[in-house]
Amino acid sequence: MTTGKTRVAVNGYGVIGKRVAEAVILQDDMELAGVADISADWRMQVADGKGMRIYAARPEASAAMTANGIEVAGSLDELLAAADVVVDCTPKKVAAANIETYRRMAKKFILQGGEKHEATGHSFVAECTYESALGRDATRVVSCNTTSIVRTLSALKRVGLLRKARGTLLRRATDPWESHLGGIMNTLVPEPEIPSHQGPDAQTVDPELDVLTMAVKVPQTLSHLHYWNVELTRETAKEEVLDAFREPSRIALVRIDRGLAALNAVKEWMLDIGRPHGDLYEVAIWEDMLKVDGNELYYAYMVDNQAIVIPETIDAIRALAGTETDGKASMDRTNGTLGIGKVARLAATG
Repeated sequence: MTTGKTRVAVNGYGVIGKRVAEAVILQDDMELAGVADISADWRMQVADGKGMRIYAARPEASAAMTANGIEVAGSLDELLAAADVVVDCTPKKVAAANIETYRRMAKKFILQGGEKHEATGHSFVAECTYESALGRDATRVVSCNTTSIVRTLSALKRVGLLRKARGTLLRRATDPWESHLGGIMNTLVPEPEIPSHQGPDAQTVDPELDVLTMAVKVPQTLSHLHYWNVELTRETAKEEVLDAFREPSRIALVRIDRGLAALNAVKEWMLDIGRPHGDLYEVAIWEDMLKVDGNELYYAYMVDNQAIVIPETIDAIRALAGTETDGKASMDRTNGTLGIGKVARLAATG
């Protein structure tokens, strides 16, 4: 029995996969066909408890899941057969090996930013490349940091202010849930090359961006912090820049003088307003820190690495499925289900 909704499979139920699955469930034009993984631990037990259909990504995983009381609906191939679009949220470089399976079964698929642009030939940020993704067989939702770069620099570009941008990224060492397994302690680790990969990656979305990035890993797990120096096309006032950043729905201006002085404070704010997992889907730019000096702009922002790509992934599903041809309309639907826009209003009113 068909519902007319896009049936979505999520392969990989980790940090991103579980959030994608939960977001799919909220969409009235999609249904979650199921989730696949190789793990049989507490994460899959939670998914099972939420009523999601669980599939074993590998044959040997099925027995372990069953032994842990998880009801297994079938194999990965069976999940793919029941889906229109598959979102691959498996670990970095694993997804590239899954492409052959997706193509063999003629399934549209979405990769995450850990994979190379060449794997799909298309990189996705909804505001910039929605229309070019329409009807494609595959796309790649770029990484959390790249998503933030494209969102913020595109906001300046749209109003004719962007000439070139240089950014320094302070990158969290590992995700919070696995900080006991690895990461760094009592040190900072610079990425060995300049530019770091995020700038060139942003150019896969918009080749016109004159952007260079440098990055360093820092011993903390709560999101990333970016510092940017932008050369503007002309001298301007701070308010014009702020207006440019206010326009996109997925940027939120926050203020240090209202207590949001650090990453943990913003994360706590997200928890207090009821965001699932305390997720910040927006780029949070510090409004009162931002400085304009003639034609130079300086600003900093927070990137929630676990959350920022979730709305982009939902929009990418619609684009590949062709169920919505207008990117803004898709973004509006996604924003409404995830509460995006509410943060910007709260920040503006204090």
